[in-house]
Amino acid sequence: MNEGITVTAPRGVPEVRKGDDLAALLLDALEAPLTDGDIVVVTSKVVSKAEGQVREGVRDDALPGETTRVVARRGPTQIVRSRLGLTMAAAGIDASNVEAGHIVLLPLDPDASARALRATLRDRTGANVGVIITDTAGRAWRDGQTDIAIGAAGLEVVESFAGQVDAYGNDLVVTAPAVVDEIASAAEISQGKLGARPFAILRGRADLVREPGDDGPGASALIRPEGSDFFGFGAREAVVRALKGAPEDQTPFGAPASVEELSAAVEEVTGTAPIPHGDGLLVEDADPAVVAALAFAHGWRCEPAKNNPGATSLSLPLTT
Repeated sequence: MNEGITVTAPRGVPEVRKGDDLAALLLDALEAPLTDGDIVVVTSKVVSKAEGQVREGVRDDALPGETTRVVARRGPTQIVRSRLGLTMAAAGIDASNVEAGHIVLLPLDPDASARALRATLRDRTGANVGVIITDTAGRAWRDGQTDIAIGAAGLEVVESFAGQVDAYGNDLVVTAPAVVDEIASAAEISQGKLGARPFAILRGRADLVREPGDDGPGASALIRPEGSDFFGFGAREAVVRALKGAPEDQTPFGAPASVEELSAAVEEVTGTAPIPHGDGLLVEDADPAVVAALAFAHGWRCEPAKNNPGATSLSLPLTT
């Protein structure tokens, strides 16, 4: 049982530039030495600056190269899945706290950056610490932003309570706090956005820090694989992609739906109940384009029915 935590963000860190030694900057700013079990939190902004991820230009210049696909658009705002697998506005490209006319890209490999910093701190201080690299992100369904972990080393990234029982005797089945994200947000409160305090030290959760040499799975373990997210596209984009039906757009819709789920969706939209047909469905008296879009969104193949003009056959999932 932890007795509480403390978070401190040291002042006096100078402007970080390409090639700077982040471990030295942190250690110079600390008022007390690092100890075993400390968790070092550092903003991705200074990691990127030290690694030379600053570019001249504006977000739109760099966005295509940082994007694997667009998730949603609202006016000029683009929510994208980035090259790191993160789903963020503008792929996390930032134009704040940087010289005018420049932008900062996210680190090339935040988990690797965290591992390197952890190893350096171990070499120089002897302390076994965990390291988290953070960035700011919005949340679905809620206004405002919070900091999340985009890189981690030497830490449990998730606490699993599955199989345990609460104080009322209820089984905990899927309770799994993403503790590295929680720590990232706690650190951000101490750091602030305008205080030039890119580092924070959290104490009181040494139980989360792994043994020396064991860096753990990293923050990338929290990224859901393509197709496993309930919200692979924004609401408008999902309609467009389903109607377009391009094969490269199918994966974000997820695993194929059951025949029962697809049948219910077709009946709800078209008013026509599909007829069971072998392992699939036969749809009569419905707009084929509408049926095709529904089939695509549910992961099924759609084609004209043989020997039944005007009917549509839904068969064999597009993916398995």
